[in-house]
Amino acid sequence: MHSIQVAVGSRSGLHARPASQFVQAAARQTVKVTVGRPGQPAVDARSLLSVLALAASQGEVLELAAEGEKAPAALTALAEVLAADHDAAA
Repeated sequence: MHSIQVAVGSRSGLHARPASQFVQAAARQTVKVTVGRPGQPAVDARSLLSVLALAASQGEVLELAAEGEKAPAALTALAEVLAADHDAAA
C-alpha cells in the first residue's frame, strides 16, 4: 500500500469545483485511490459525494492511498490536484 499526505490548497476548501476536479482526476487513474483524514476511514476518491462529505478545509491534511505498480504516479498526480488553489482564478 502506498500513501501520501497532502494539504488542501483551495481557499474555500474541498467544495464542489475542486472536489469535482479531484474526482475527475481520480477517475482517470488506472488504480483505485482512496482519500480521507489520517487515521480515519477513507473513501473512494472517484465518488464526488464521498469526497464532498469529507468537508475538508483549506490547509487540512488528507491522506491518499492506493495499491499497485502505478500507485506512486497516481498519488503524485492526485496530490497536485488536491494541493492546487482552484479558487485563485475565481
